[in-house]
Amino acid sequence: MSVFATSARPYPTPRLVAPPRPRATPVLTITVDVASGAVTPRLARLVELLNELAETGEGVLRVRGTDRLAPAVPAPAEPHPEPAPRPDPSSPDTVLVAVAARDARRGSRVLGLTRIEFDLLLFLAEHPRRVFTRRQLLTGVWGHEHSVTRTVDVHVRRLRAKVGDDVPLVTTVHGVGYRLADDAPVLIDRDH
Repeated sequence: MSVFATSARPYPTPRLVAPPRPRATPVLTITVDVASGAVTPRLARLVELLNELAETGEGVLRVRGTDRLAPAVPAPAEPHPEPAPRPDPSSPDTVLVAVAARDARRGSRVLGLTRIEFDLLLFLAEHPRRVFTRRQLLTGVWGHEHSVTRTVDVHVRRLRAKVGDDVPLVTTVHGVGYRLADDAPVLIDRDH
């Protein structure tokens, strides 16, 4: 026969706290206090970039106290830039992207683009004046982001070489990614 004696402890029993579970992916939390003043253009651009990351599935933007995706601050009203002048279809430097035929030509010369090069050119031409990170391009053009991001660099270099170095086509935005050049003479023909 066993007898157990219990006695009251003079101090509280410590609570056991489980260690935090390790996350499967790294997390970056950014906190911006916007209640103290006006929204600067740089802060508005940061929020715009965070929204773009959320839209592409690369991140989540939450407004404190809610679970909805939304801009944390309204962007200041900016004048919309003038649209780029439409390139002359008869110019020998104009790159014509025939979507239905999946063909790209510079003047009368067929460029002979691979599937990925064609899709990359079409994607950038459909989104002029917008900068894309390498991950966004992998998602938008390749359909996944499991490839090495340098894959994008290789395809951009090959695309530039096939079009010709004398025609502005893809602009490198250092530290960010790529975009269609402002003066890129690209026309999209969806019917041919």
